[in-house]
Amino acid sequence: MEYKGFILDKFQEDAIHAIEHNHSVVVSAATGTGKTLTADYIIDKVIKENKRAIYTAPIKALSNQKFRDFVHTYGKEQIGILTGDVVINEHAPVLIMTTEIYRNMLLENSVMQDLSYVIFDEIHYMNDPERGTIWEESIIFSPKSVRFLCLSATIPNANTFASWIEKIKGHTVEVVSNHKRAVPLSHHFYTNEEGIVDPEKLKKIMYMEDAGRRYKGKRNKDKRERSVPLDQIGLVKELKELNYFPTIFFNFSRKQCKDYAIECERKFDFTTSKQKSEIAEIFRKIVPEQFRNLRSIQEVRRLSSKGIGIHNAALLPKAKEFIEILFNNGLLSVLYATETFAVGINMPARSVCFSSLRKYDGRTFRNIHTKEYFQMAGRAGRRGLDKEGYVFGMIDKQKDDIDKIISITKGDSEPIISQFSISPNMVLNLVDKFDKKQIEEVLKQNFGYFVKKHQNHKQVRIMRSYNNVYRKLKKLNYIDNHNQLTGRGGFASRIYADEILITELLFSDAFNKLSEIEINVLIGAIVYEPRRADKFKFRKNYKDISVDLSNKVLSSELNFSNMKKIDWIVRDWSNGDNFETIMEKANLEEGDIIRFFRQIVDRLGQIMKAETVLTDKFKRCVQMIDRDIVSVDF
Repeated sequence: MEYKGFILDKFQEDAIHAIEHNHSVVVSAATGTGKTLTADYIIDKVIKENKRAIYTAPIKALSNQKFRDFVHTYGKEQIGILTGDVVINEHAPVLIMTTEIYRNMLLENSVMQDLSYVIFDEIHYMNDPERGTIWEESIIFSPKSVRFLCLSATIPNANTFASWIEKIKGHTVEVVSNHKRAVPLSHHFYTNEEGIVDPEKLKKIMYMEDAGRRYKGKRNKDKRERSVPLDQIGLVKELKELNYFPTIFFNFSRKQCKDYAIECERKFDFTTSKQKSEIAEIFRKIVPEQFRNLRSIQEVRRLSSKGIGIHNAALLPKAKEFIEILFNNGLLSVLYATETFAVGINMPARSVCFSSLRKYDGRTFRNIHTKEYFQMAGRAGRRGLDKEGYVFGMIDKQKDDIDKIISITKGDSEPIISQFSISPNMVLNLVDKFDKKQIEEVLKQNFGYFVKKHQNHKQVRIMRSYNNVYRKLKKLNYIDNHNQLTGRGGFASRIYADEILITELLFSDAFNKLSEIEINVLIGAIVYEPRRADKFKFRKNYKDISVDLSNKVLSSELNFSNMKKIDWIVRDWSNGDNFETIMEKANLEEGDIIRFFRQIVDRLGQIMKAETVLTDKFKRCVQMIDRDIVSVDF
């Protein structure tokens, strides 16, 4: 079977046959095996048959990229995008959106009637402790007529997952697996002392060293010498000698991405004069003139001229697009990237490196999971070009648990685990749409409940969690004594983050009392996500926004220190200042500030959809933020 010029693998054929039988499909396949081709097949099919499909992505950056790719392939009339802060061609047959937006549409009953397929790219994001529940809710609340294509890296419990969808949706769900990569992976490590070393040799070295320590009376790892910085330049040098470029060098810190790239730039120049001219020409074509003086753009331009790239969320979208084009054109030898580069972006390399196999996940430092490892490692090996893809993990022999780290490379063994949780928004929407018996049935449709019932767990306490949130909402007067939503409850049911705080602000008349600029500062304080390294300059004449905060809910929920931090940059941008001036007031990267401003736009959009009286005022708020470099440019 041939499609789009490719001879299809058996798993791709099986998926397409399942689609033709109007079944849902779970495609569990190793990274880089071509599973997204089945998504292309669905998109072609719905366009030809005048039906509609939704393509959901786990992160906004991937939604934006897929929109560009699909518009290029299918034409702008056929493709639309909805990401909260961006709405383009919302009546198109194929809509790209974040999974959050799809879930919100389901709760609002605003999903189009003629929807036939929903494509969940990277469905294993269901494992995410904070956001995983969104994927479950999206499947639970989808109409029974809708079919799913769930794309994932290898899932050990794919059959259980498919059985769950089959049970709650009442239609056939087929599992299509492909664990064999077109280009096999070869796993290695790198230490400062030995350089590149294979796992078995490393184990022997560690055994000998531990035996030597025991002989000298040093009892355990705690007695080892202090570790020294890992020598990434030594690894790059070895890769150059072995002709293993291009390489993607994954870092779990954006700062380290940049530091490593600058260190590499001091030691190497990988490009010829002809390539330098080509890079300069692409830069002129892709990056608009008004952006070229920005610090990060100049840095990206300088590094790229030597065949070195950076790719992370702190970069402007145009800078990322420039880097992606260079990489696709074979003009970068070493690309330093954070793990988001491995999500959905089909850009394979000859080799992949890890600056460490440990990461900070927001709570603690831990070894990376096998799914994380293979999502990134899977970018090694280019089909039709390489016989093998080479993967190198930098390790610290003094700190790392070598046996555990070697076991990560043995295979992707992590199942999908339910992260289903009950939010105030969900409770309000359930109360609004269902009676008590139906609510219990809906809640028991979650994946965790299904798994536990199959494992014969006697009690699954989903209702206790629901009742706790319900009581809180009743106490706050969001639900009345007749089990109906009050005005507060109705508004909060249409807000999908910080719903109680935003509702209390509206009903305390705060938005009415404040000016547009003050509203932007207030929303900025709510959406801002602090990072330890962030630093802001404060206005000398700073005054707290004069809102009556006698309301106890507001006093406990609103972060006043955030408000003081972001006040100057939000106020001045809303007042029309240029971006360079804003950059001087904080140490944030350009991409971080733009993302922050776009989050304000997104949240204002939610409020406008839920509240009609102050729409004109909120529109003016959005216009102040959504301008110049902050506007999304497709």
